[in-house]
Amino acid sequence: MKKFDPKKIMPRYNLIAVLLTLVALAVVAKALYTMTAKRQYWMTVADRVKRDSVSVRPNRGNILSCDGQLMASSLPEYKCYLDFKTMKDTHTDSLWHVKIDSICEGLHQLFPEQSAAQFKAHLEEGMKKQSRYWAIWNKRIDYNTFCQLRSLPVFRLPSLRSGFTYEEYDARKRSYGSLAGRTIGAMYGAKDTARFGLELSYDSILRGTNGIVHRRKVRNKFLDITDTPPVDGADIVTTIDVNIQDLAERAVINELKEINGNVGVAIVMDVPTGDVKAIVNMEKCFDGEYREIHNHAVSDLLEPGSVFKPISLMVALDDGVVDTTYRVETFGGIFNMYGRDMKDWNWRKGGYGTLTLPQTLWYSSNIGVSRIIDDHYHNDPEKFVRGLYRTGIADDLGLEDVIPGYTPPVIRMPHKNKHGQWTNWSKTALPWMSIGYETQVPPISTLTFYNAVANGGRMMRPRFVQRVEKNGQTIMEFPPEVMREHICGKKALGEIQAILEQVVSVGLGKKAGSKSFHVSGKTGTAQISKGAGGYKAGGTNYLLSFAGYFPSEHPRYSCIVCIQKSGLPASGGGMSGVVFHNIAEGIMAQDIKLSVSEARDSASVFVPQVFNGNILAADYVLSHIGIPVNKSWTGSYANGNPIWGGGDIKGRSKVNLFQRKQYSDKYMPDVTGMGARDAVFLIEHRGVRCTLIGRGRVVKQSLEPGHFIKRGDRCQLTLEN
Repeated sequence: MKKFDPKKIMPRYNLIAVLLTLVALAVVAKALYTMTAKRQYWMTVADRVKRDSVSVRPNRGNILSCDGQLMASSLPEYKCYLDFKTMKDTHTDSLWHVKIDSICEGLHQLFPEQSAAQFKAHLEEGMKKQSRYWAIWNKRIDYNTFCQLRSLPVFRLPSLRSGFTYEEYDARKRSYGSLAGRTIGAMYGAKDTARFGLELSYDSILRGTNGIVHRRKVRNKFLDITDTPPVDGADIVTTIDVNIQDLAERAVINELKEINGNVGVAIVMDVPTGDVKAIVNMEKCFDGEYREIHNHAVSDLLEPGSVFKPISLMVALDDGVVDTTYRVETFGGIFNMYGRDMKDWNWRKGGYGTLTLPQTLWYSSNIGVSRIIDDHYHNDPEKFVRGLYRTGIADDLGLEDVIPGYTPPVIRMPHKNKHGQWTNWSKTALPWMSIGYETQVPPISTLTFYNAVANGGRMMRPRFVQRVEKNGQTIMEFPPEVMREHICGKKALGEIQAILEQVVSVGLGKKAGSKSFHVSGKTGTAQISKGAGGYKAGGTNYLLSFAGYFPSEHPRYSCIVCIQKSGLPASGGGMSGVVFHNIAEGIMAQDIKLSVSEARDSASVFVPQVFNGNILAADYVLSHIGIPVNKSWTGSYANGNPIWGGGDIKGRSKVNLFQRKQYSDKYMPDVTGMGARDAVFLIEHRGVRCTLIGRGRVVKQSLEPGHFIKRGDRCQLTLEN
């Protein structure tokens, strides 16, 4: 056995150690070289395979109606491209040249606006340029179209072979089209930013929070690694009722087309809560169609006209300077006030003469209302304007954060200078202000006042959004908000309520009324100012209004309708009042249930009339609907053997059926009074051909009853209803 000799083994280990040391030094040297001389090169390579802090958009929340119907939501849209460089690198270009004709034909089927030849020329241009980002179609497409596009030849291959790429966008869609469009709002699609409406006001809630991911390229594919997940936006539940909104829009558009109006506004509000159930803003466009362009209901500062008169008289009644028995002289419909003629609408007919305070509103007398206010507040106009402020008509409703574009009312307050003279005020300011001029009030503020009258004097802030929901759970609520507990004293309120009901029942607002329920409200017809030029007689623009509530006894809804039109005729009651009537009747028809007994006509007969014919059939029907029958024969309808006769009504609840004289088959029967089917059966059963003239029951037959039938006889039957 040989002995172990360490001296012979050690040189081998030394050699291995030296080699390993040299390799380690080479690795370190290479690393140093990479970190210094090649640093920029490898940093560029790294940038191509990784992306840090990529923002990920969340899903935008939905906008819902008051009963949960989808009004606005986000749906995916796609912009599709071809990467011809990748197609060439993966040798798919040969397949492309084989399939290009079928691809272009498929594109033509999806997008008929362009022919297959045009698509082929477009795509061949991209192939020639070897573009890496060549748009297949220059517009975004929806998901269904995207799936069809993806199924075309070549496009259906994996992206790394086909070169088919796409960008996905969230497109905001409104389920009901333009319904309440200015209120719901819209988005700038390309920028993903809100434009107006609730989309803009509640953008932070609907948008959610972006997430963050970083991307790494592994085996030629990008993998997303989530750092912070996105938080989807919440849903907002509005107060809009889709059915009422649709009803109001159709009513406004129909009237605008009828009278060739320029702008139509309608707002429907729930009385107890102030919830806005419908808001319409229709405007005539250059092509003659009506669309929602601006939110006139909350932004238009116009002189309201006669719908302002109840507010003026409420102040006078509440201050106790007049009562409902007060009488005022309106003369012949023209009255000079401080150098300006105040006119009533019927001044050419001689005016109204002496009127009581309620009658000044019934007939919308400018002279009557302005004289009442001027006689009692001329020396202290500030007291009157403070009274207006007390009613809440000048309140800022605070809607600018809810509906962008809202503008609060402007009712100027007179002030005295140090010399005791009224500044920014004229002698004619008070009388004209009392009838709705020299003030600027948006329709939403006027309706808020009338809603308060209907609500027992409690003024509610208009509400557009009820709550915010996330995954079916309520995370935020916006309860009804009371702005003023009382807009005036109880006595004055009751008097105004009674007068507003009378305006519709006996005054100029009759067209706004209904036969099924009582309506309260006030008409308004105002000339629209043309700036420094004042009011022009020729080509005048008018604001036609009707504001009120229904039903009068237990108000459920308040509503205002405003129409702007050019030229005469112009009538607030006859035009806006008609729209109000249609909206009110449509809303109430949804849930009013009348007793069947109310539809009964006292003059009607409750037993059906029995015509001449097969009385077995009549007996069968009458017995099954519970009507007693007198008869003197036997037989059953089920056996199929007819018995011919007629019937008489006995009293109001019984029928007497009788059998008529029977003729043998050789003689012509009497078919007078029968229906066509029975008459033809009886006659042709005997071998006689029939011809019919008219519709209904037989009133004449060409062959008399009892005529002996001969071969080839023909009978003409004349029928009438």
